[in-house]
Amino acid sequence: MVVTPGQRADCTQFNSVLEKIRVPKPGPGRPRKGPNGVAADKAYSNGPCRACLRRRSIRHTIPEKADSQAARLRKGSRGGRPPGFDDERCRKRNTVERAINRLNQHRAVGTRYDKRRYIYLGTATAAALINWLRT
Repeated sequence: MVVTPGQRADCTQFNSVLEKIRVPKPGPGRPRKGPNGVAADKAYSNGPCRACLRRRSIRHTIPEKADSQAARLRKGSRGGRPPGFDDERCRKRNTVERAINRLNQHRAVGTRYDKRRYIYLGTATAAALINWLRT
């Protein structure tokens, strides 16, 4: 988790979230630093996010924004080809959305009473652990 001010766009923290990912191995050895794939919503459908994923060779499923698609089509052959999109993987993304909704059901997380970042991060982590233990 990365905590940002409420008015800041989520996509600005995309790189820092990817840097914090550690996928543990079942046996000995260092954890992997990258996921097999990323499924995100239209907020992450921009050039810097897609370039970051291409640089790290991470497969992604991100729907294209309507205005980006119109601009690409308006350019014709110079607009390039459309980004790859897997509709089946996009449908499975709702598990993440449901998890975020369960976190927001905790009053302290949903309303953010805590003013300091590290305290709010602890509150959100505790709420995530409670949700994980209940499932």
